[in-house]
Amino acid sequence: MKAVFSWDFPIPPDAIDGNGHVNNVRFVQWMQDIAIAHAAHNGGTAAAQASGGTWFVRSHHIEYLGQAFEQDRLEVRTWVVDFQRARSRRRFRFLRAADQTVLARAETEWVFVDSATGRPRAIPPEVSACFKAVGEEEPSTFPQTGV
Repeated sequence: MKAVFSWDFPIPPDAIDGNGHVNNVRFVQWMQDIAIAHAAHNGGTAAAQASGGTWFVRSHHIEYLGQAFEQDRLEVRTWVVDFQRARSRRRFRFLRAADQTVLARAETEWVFVDSATGRPRAIPPEVSACFKAVGEEEPSTFPQTGV
């Protein structure tokens, strides 16, 4: 089980907007993509499906600290902060791979719901057991931003 999941990739040309940098909306897409990859890697997707549940996004928050460009590679890191009754918070760091500059910090609040009814329900222990909640503090292995 990986507590902190990392994904490194080149920025695709179609992510660049009219201002010549990565469009802000792409960060949200990547947040969802890496969260899904982390859950699948740790067995959380299968556990949720087996329990008759799934995750819905309640909110996203992103703080942009720098720009990313087509020639850059990004490293995105994500981890689960905590589990509440039917909710869980997940954080993200977007770094320029070449120099480890933090380009964005983000958080998503997820709600666990019943797949049939769409109503929130308690997160089953077999789902939460697929992740190690790291807590509020940014893991100490992450570089600090100067901003």
